[in-house]
Amino acid sequence: MNYWNKAIETMPLKDIRALQLKLLKKVVTEMYASSKFYHDRMVAADVRPDDIKKLEDVSKLPVMKKTDLRDNYPDKLFIRPQSDILRYHVSSGTTGKPTVVGYTKNDLENWSESLARAFTSSGLTKNDVLQISMGYGLFTGGLGKHYGAEKIGATVLPAGTGNTARQIEMMRDLPVTAIACTPSYMFHIADTCDKLGVDIRRDTKLRVGILGAEPWSENMRKKLQERTGILAQNCYGTSEMSGPMFTECTEQKGIHVWQDLCLMEILDRNGDPCAEGERGEMVLTMLQKEAFPLIRYKIGDISSLEWEKCGCGRTHPRLQRLSGRTDDMLIIRGINVFPSQIEDVIGEMDFLTPFYHITVNAVNYMDSISVEVEVTEQALTDDMIKMEKMKKEFDRRLRDVLNIKADIKLALPGSMPRTEGKSKHVTDLRSFE
Repeated sequence: MNYWNKAIETMPLKDIRALQLKLLKKVVTEMYASSKFYHDRMVAADVRPDDIKKLEDVSKLPVMKKTDLRDNYPDKLFIRPQSDILRYHVSSGTTGKPTVVGYTKNDLENWSESLARAFTSSGLTKNDVLQISMGYGLFTGGLGKHYGAEKIGATVLPAGTGNTARQIEMMRDLPVTAIACTPSYMFHIADTCDKLGVDIRRDTKLRVGILGAEPWSENMRKKLQERTGILAQNCYGTSEMSGPMFTECTEQKGIHVWQDLCLMEILDRNGDPCAEGERGEMVLTMLQKEAFPLIRYKIGDISSLEWEKCGCGRTHPRLQRLSGRTDDMLIIRGINVFPSQIEDVIGEMDFLTPFYHITVNAVNYMDSISVEVEVTEQALTDDMIKMEKMKKEFDRRLRDVLNIKADIKLALPGSMPRTEGKSKHVTDLRSFE
């Protein structure tokens, strides 16, 4: 079993908690002294740094939200001077003001360290060639993975996004063994390979995919692995944290979250801690960020943590697959619907591709939801009875999961949009005014 930093990765739980408490006290003291925003929040909550005496006392601290970041745009939450900032990254800002993240030298080193551990746990070594088919520049995905891979000594091919045929050509001509991209783009690569007569197993050395930046289901993973022969590894991170930071190990039983870098809470709707394995909202405290610390940041993703020691020997908890977001939940006729539920059902159907779109509308004040999804080339037929049978099977299973009726449309193979970046799966046409 390979480790990047075995002492940290296999640290006993009691030692992890002691280290977390030490780092938590430090970051709270720094924020109280250096951040007017968080100082005022702590005063309003009647809590001081000396009140943090045990790890559970983190619950006394006020939370931070996405709106706080937008309200303090661009850099009012930074606590280091401009002379200490080595790099900026900026989120897309698709739901409002973008988030600007600043990095000190230590921030960049910790980011690379986190990914060095993660990539090693995913089976990558200095002998691998990683093709990074993600955006470079303001987006954190490309550069983050780039420096993490170089830290372990792997060869990096900074392919960026776009021109899928060229991406495949590079994958064939160079000894590429791993790829970093979104899951939907990996499916698109597989589709394009089929059209070009390229067999990933036969014509490339590709064996691992580091896939993330958008939700995807376990069923999608199984489809992708069966189709391409690669080990499809899930990863997690956000621009607020630094960027992509954590991945699965080769056990594929959850994403290891390095507790010396991130204290992660899972909270229920009342803000109370969830039991181990129980799903709730993820709340993050970044323990070693210098330029732009986050304390109890409500990130909006819904998941659970498993603390049982992993088969790989690592003791840090494993984040389970995201089951949605608090802010992308759709309420349809009083029922909570997450796009991830629909994606899970699509993944169960071997006659459907992973490309889909959800449209929500309201007619005469009655909500409606429609799902358009592609059928595979293999399933496409002129036999309308067979097509209708597939549609009914999907419809029946979707009703079982969602408890509401959705309008189903089966689209032709290749007709749904493909993107190299995050896919947009939902259009909500309702007016709430």
